[in-house]
Amino acid sequence: MNSLQKEIEACRICADRFRATHTAHDPRPVVWFRRGTPLLVAGQAPGARVHASGRPFTDPSGDRLRDWLGIDETVFYDRARVSIVPMAFCFPGYDARKADLPPPPVCGQTWHDGVMNELGRVPLTVLVGGHAHKYHLDARGSVTNTVRRWQDHAPQVFPLPHPSWRNTAWLKKNPWFEAELLPVLRARVQEVLND
Repeated sequence: MNSLQKEIEACRICADRFRATHTAHDPRPVVWFRRGTPLLVAGQAPGARVHASGRPFTDPSGDRLRDWLGIDETVFYDRARVSIVPMAFCFPGYDARKADLPPPPVCGQTWHDGVMNELGRVPLTVLVGGHAHKYHLDARGSVTNTVRRWQDHAPQVFPLPHPSWRNTAWLKKNPWFEAELLPVLRARVQEVLND
């Protein structure tokens, strides 16, 4: 683990913010990146299960994401092959209605540029959700419009919706995502992982 990763793991800048949430939890940064990986998954923020496990995407969203990518857990959790960098490294907590809070901007402002510099050139970046779209593509429209224009960014970048169960209705309304985007994404994932 390099010094930047150690600094992020020790980060507590959101401690007061997290204690004020409905979950009243302590920070637990989940750091999962390495220079030279061919695939970057850029996400939003860890969920409660990831907070508990200390490994990114150890939840049903992760199962769906791995299916979208066409890879299994062994490949997904191989730090030499896949870096996973969210816009916030800690679980932001729930509000009173048990809805996920958004990634605190201070996390991305503090760490994200440094992490991107540390990673260097990555052949394939998969952007998971609107927060990642905004940072990496400067996307200003809806997630649907950003994802619909995926060919504008391929084959180096693929914007995806979040793989949460909450987006199941979105997937049904947008069958082109599974029919058109996912086969190209899976082929590109295999290409960069086997290069």
